[in-house]
Amino acid sequence: MRKIVAVVSLTLDGVMQAPGRKDEDTRGGFEHGGWAGPYFDPVMMKTMGEGMAAGGPMLFGRRTYEDFYKVWPARKDNPFSKVLDEGQKYVASRTLQDPLPWQNSTLLPGEAAQSVARLKEQPGKDIVVLGSGDLLRSLMRSGLVDHFLLSIHPLVLGRGRRLFNDDDARRAYRLVRSVPTTTGVVIAGYEPA
Repeated sequence: MRKIVAVVSLTLDGVMQAPGRKDEDTRGGFEHGGWAGPYFDPVMMKTMGEGMAAGGPMLFGRRTYEDFYKVWPARKDNPFSKVLDEGQKYVASRTLQDPLPWQNSTLLPGEAAQSVARLKEQPGKDIVVLGSGDLLRSLMRSGLVDHFLLSIHPLVLGRGRRLFNDDDARRAYRLVRSVPTTTGVVIAGYEPA
């Protein structure tokens, strides 16, 4: 059975909203977009590149899929663009319709948790969820996330959309990997205990 691997950049206070760009996600009046950029370093690029090189399919919610499609196909100066552009992409959405515009994209039918559970049963490489907070929280509620790869940044924003909410069920995790970067980010792998 394949695993669902959640790859998330977040702050010390758990904010995962708009790590990449100022205009990435301004919902709720969020004005701190692009907060992760100053923390990139060679250690992070190498560690995240290793994960991307594994070549498994990617899973996106609608917002993240549309945002990535708008940005990544035009970028050619990094090791991630080719993987994102050419890799298999699954998209959970109630509003998008086939055909999806980005090559190798498949729209999942029905409710996300049920569709993802069926994907996990198929043979193949692990499925990586990039960002996609709303989708990720839905999968977490259904117990479908097998591994978290968290890039924890030494920054507190005080507000923004978080990975874990106050109403999430209590769950224990065990640390399976940790890599500190030169900028103070800790890349930590966690699995359910």
